[in-house]
Amino acid sequence: MADILVTTTEHIPNQNYEIIGDVYGVITQSRNAISDAGANFKSFVGGEIKGYTKMLRRSRDEAINRMKKEAEKMDADAVVMMRFDNGSIGKDMQSVVAYGTAVKYID
Repeated sequence: MADILVTTTEHIPNQNYEIIGDVYGVITQSRNAISDAGANFKSFVGGEIKGYTKMLRRSRDEAINRMKKEAEKMDADAVVMMRFDNGSIGKDMQSVVAYGTAVKYID
């Protein structure tokens, strides 16, 4: 995969670019029974649910990678204004979307 810059800012310092279009990467994962049991226990005693934290971190990383692949297909050099969105689907699935604007450098 090309080394595509991903930034949450609108402007890349010292770069002029044209907008190519929107790009996104999405992943949906299900939680497993062991994580759910740990989460239920933690809801009584409090604290971080590390299994869910790991799942969300992996999901965000994969969503970014998928977004970068879409940008690469468009021959983009970077993605600006990257954001995340996430939500639950049913009781046991989590969806994460990384999205932004693909741009091509110009001089």
